[in-house]
Amino acid sequence: MQTKGMLIVISGPSGVGKGTLCNLLLKRKKNIILSVSTTTRLPRDGEINGKNYFFVSKKDFESMIKENQFLEWAKVYNNYYGTPREFVNKNLEKGKDVLLEIDIQGAKQVKHNCPQAIFIFIMPPSIAELETRIKKRGTETQTSLEVRMGNTVNELKAAYMYDYIVINDDIERAVTELCSIISAEKCRTSRNKDTIEDIIKKGVY
Repeated sequence: MQTKGMLIVISGPSGVGKGTLCNLLLKRKKNIILSVSTTTRLPRDGEINGKNYFFVSKKDFESMIKENQFLEWAKVYNNYYGTPREFVNKNLEKGKDVLLEIDIQGAKQVKHNCPQAIFIFIMPPSIAELETRIKKRGTETQTSLEVRMGNTVNELKAAYMYDYIVINDDIERAVTELCSIISAEKCRTSRNKDTIEDIIKKGVY
């Protein structure tokens, strides 16, 4: 009997290592696929429609908003980005687990639209360590770094709306914890009602 897949939402502040953890998780858990977002921005060199993004016009995206076709969406620097319901639902029905690496605002929308999803927040070991990691990137000016770090406490407080936290102080330990959370969720009684009933029926003489 095919069990429906799980929607896994991962968020955390910039610089915490979400992307690295998600890539390792995808390598370890072969049944998980990364959700493909829809966007109105133009494709970059090498990007493939349907693989990297679903590229659509602004008019089409706005029509999709009206038709409630997104689990979450946002407008960033004059371009729209969103998670298409159809892509997610089709893969969940096939038994695939779908991973969303999205920001906190997007996660709030998904929680409203899909409360049965698994919500995991990636925490830094400390705010000082997070600042060090961001500085190492070399992508921030002193002013933008101060603004980003000023928002960090509010971002970390958002962890309370998630089901789990994983502290990324050691990458191997953190990805192992992610795998353990997903394995445990698959054993939940609420996700296995059909299996329970099927076993009971087969045991009745």
